[in-house]
Amino acid sequence: MEEIESRRREDEKWMRLALKEAEKAGEAGEIPIGAVVVCKGLVAGKGHNLTETLGDVTAHAEIQAITAAAQWLGGKYLADCTLYVTVEPCLMCAGAIGWAQIPRVVFGAADTKRGYSTFVSRKPFHPKATVTEGVLAEECAELMRGFFKARR
Repeated sequence: MEEIESRRREDEKWMRLALKEAEKAGEAGEIPIGAVVVCKGLVAGKGHNLTETLGDVTAHAEIQAITAAAQWLGGKYLADCTLYVTVEPCLMCAGAIGWAQIPRVVFGAADTKRGYSTFVSRKPFHPKATVTEGVLAEECAELMRGFFKARR
């Protein structure tokens, strides 16, 4: 029981950092999604959506964080890392997560329109990868709702 509680606290800690990245995206007029790659208790990479800023549809938060982590760690495989992301990854990002061999994915809010689970019957990550859903889900979802409400 104590181990589960400790894991929950750790997940929330890193998700709060991902939320800060998401807030940076929102302040820049980007869809407010943030991601953090944690490896052995250290932040290996972080990022937020930059699709508008870079004019690049692939510049999602997860891709930014994975790229930063690969550069920091000096290799393309992130086999000792956990990815924290505020919103369920899209299919493109899920593919990148799988290719990077990230063994654990933690996300906040589900994405019923564009999340990977909408399009596939089995997870597209590494076969041994685990997924933890719903960490700080309401905070993550509220950030998205507020962003889109302000634009309508």
